Amino acid sequence: MAAHSELAEEGAIEIVIIKTTGDKILDQPLADIGGKGLFTKEIDEALLNSDVDIAVHSMKDVPTYLPEGTILPCNLPREDVRDAFISLSAASLAELPAGSVVGSASLRRQSQILYRYPSLKVENFRGNVQTRLRKLSEGEVQATLLALAGLKRLDMADKVTSILSIEEMLPAIAQGAIGIACRTKDETMANYITSLNHEETRLAVSCERAFLETLDGSCRTPIAGYAYRDKDGYCVFRGLVASPDGTRVLETSRRGAYVYEHMIQMGKDAGEELKKRAGPEFFDFLRSHK
Repeated sequence: MAAHSELAEEGAIEIVIIKTTGDKILDQPLADIGGKGLFTKEIDEALLNSDVDIAVHSMKDVPTYLPEGTILPCNLPREDVRDAFISLSAASLAELPAGSVVGSASLRRQSQILYRYPSLKVENFRGNVQTRLRKLSEGEVQATLLALAGLKRLDMADKVTSILSIEEMLPAIAQGAIGIACRTKDETMANYITSLNHEETRLAVSCERAFLETLDGSCRTPIAGYAYRDKDGYCVFRGLVASPDGTRVLETSRRGAYVYEHMIQMGKDAGEELKKRAGPEFFDFLRSHK
């Protein structure tokens, strides 16, 4: 509205709230009900059916392949990418007593927790933020991890016990980033949303998604990745793939020019390297447990 005066007129914009499959089915692990796309399918359908003109997504939920007929030319400035530790009894993961139960629906978080703290137990833990915090207060688990970005956007950052460093918990691909999509041939909408684009975020997310796509990541594969601009203006990328039980974690990193083509290549190279190092049996094992 600030950039386009015609959108500031009364009734020019209508916000349509769409509940997705991922929002509705809260009692099963994401991987068991279809994995990626569960938080975007209904929104994509509304866009393609012209029920809505633009679609706002959490980039973390967007599959690497966009539905035919849609483009995603815009990422908003990225929120903090880190994960938050929440507990009523300990200040950090390291302070949890052996045998403590950590609730998390994310295989990425589960595998990294078990890798660094094998004495802890991890249980699948779904539901919206409020539900998870209620379960925590009722003693179902001793701790949980949530994306700091989500807590900030919900004005619930006061619930955070401590923030995990990138070294301790590498974030999910595109964590903290919001993307806006429109139909492929809708130049009016593309023009509107391109004016909101934050290019540094778009390039970082593209690098991370190239890594994910190369690894053919699904909700069954613990994958983490983070690209950012360092103090010298270069892109630094860190990537990780793990076994769900945390016994095997493979990491790699890249540094190069903060330019789209270079960053896509960095993501792909990092993915190819980890694929090679892991060996086909590593991914076959994960697939056979789908």
